[in-house]
Amino acid sequence: MARRIDRNGFCGRVLPTATRRDMLRYCSAGFGMLALAGLSALWAQREAAAASGSAANPLAPKPPHFPPRAKRIIFLFMHGGPSQVDTFDPKPLLARDHGKPYPYAKPRVTFAQTGNLMKSPFEFRRFGESGLEISELFSHVGACADDLCVIRSIHADNNAHGGALLQLHTGSDTFVRPSIGSWITYGLGTENENLPGFITICPTLGHGGVQNFSSAFLPAVYQGTPIGNASIPARQAQINHIRHPQLPPSLQRQQLDYLQELNRDHLRRAGVDHTLEARIESFELAFRMQMEVPRLMDLSNESEATLRLYGIGEEPTDNFGRQCLLARRFAEAGVRFIQCTHSYKWDQHSDLRRAHARNAAEVDKPIAGLLRDLKARGLLDDTLVWWGGEFGRTPTAQGSDGRDHNPNGFSMWLAGGGVKGGIAYGATDDYGYYAVENKVHLHDLHATLLHLLGLDHERLTYRHAGRDFRLTDVYGNVVHAILR
Repeated sequence: MARRIDRNGFCGRVLPTATRRDMLRYCSAGFGMLALAGLSALWAQREAAAASGSAANPLAPKPPHFPPRAKRIIFLFMHGGPSQVDTFDPKPLLARDHGKPYPYAKPRVTFAQTGNLMKSPFEFRRFGESGLEISELFSHVGACADDLCVIRSIHADNNAHGGALLQLHTGSDTFVRPSIGSWITYGLGTENENLPGFITICPTLGHGGVQNFSSAFLPAVYQGTPIGNASIPARQAQINHIRHPQLPPSLQRQQLDYLQELNRDHLRRAGVDHTLEARIESFELAFRMQMEVPRLMDLSNESEATLRLYGIGEEPTDNFGRQCLLARRFAEAGVRFIQCTHSYKWDQHSDLRRAHARNAAEVDKPIAGLLRDLKARGLLDDTLVWWGGEFGRTPTAQGSDGRDHNPNGFSMWLAGGGVKGGIAYGATDDYGYYAVENKVHLHDLHATLLHLLGLDHERLTYRHAGRDFRLTDVYGNVVHAILR
């Protein structure tokens, strides 16, 4: 269609009428059309979700990309940064050259100044049939050595706690991104319709705080559900508002039924509304959690032998023992990702010998108890247990008896869930400063964890702000060498 205009004295000139799409394409360098394309993709994504039924129940179980080796993850987070050369990475040359200067170049960027090499005050010995070398600090865990896959070549990018925690939990040390537990729940849903897919027990409120278990731009239903926080003893920790302060469950059920009746009546009049359907489902999940969670958190029905196994009822293991036993119970009930946090105790810039010994005494027996309990119940085969901190420590001394932050080479371990047991993978240099052999970046670790759950880290994406995001961003390689 054309129109006749009179402009600048040129009467009778006929120009074509620009369409709205033409305007979007040619104005402002085409950014309008770019935005439209992004919105179109988002609408298509929502329509596909609606067609599959996932919009009505976003936590419904979803098929993995390929057959998984594990169904769930328990992450034992040692907040502060355990020293690899004092726990799982023995360095004989460090003992030999104690007090001498580090013979190679130190990192260009460091958190604080350090001096000469400092040997470990703890002895290492071989454990199990595999002969895996582990510090005396972890003698109970050492007894489970044949189930451990110790990765001694982890490295990351940030030497400050805040950024390092965010990178460990979300893959990014600079931007707000969904946490790994949220990605897993988004990809797989939950095995138990009465429970959230992602639970974090006594999480830290510092160094990123809720961002470490946030769903960020993923739908809020995938956010981690905290039980207490790091300032509350595990025996007192609860999910906020898990009990109504006034109404008994029977009256709550009546109230909820009435509310749902009103919502469904609105749906019949207004037609399909997937957002409202999801809200209805969230109300139902919240009520079901009120019935299910208190039962799971009640440890009174556990045997005395089980409580002793985790060190519950004795010091210094009671607090973390309760976290580990709760993790087993939630894993058994079908929660996809459970995190236990030992916070904030491993940051030994001084007094390393005493503080690391105290910290290990609090967690060593509970962790070993968890591994043994999972194995005895047949759960270790499809439950991946992951241990580690946000970084390691320097082999050089800070002051007279401390170690500084070190993201350049440190240790984590995995157990169960499809990984090889009784092995040490990768290596740091002769003194434990840098990862040098079979290096595993945190992006590689995240890709491997997702792979064990049957998720391809390159296909697990979410459209946001005009592009597809993923946990590993544009990085990450699966470490196939550690897989069974």
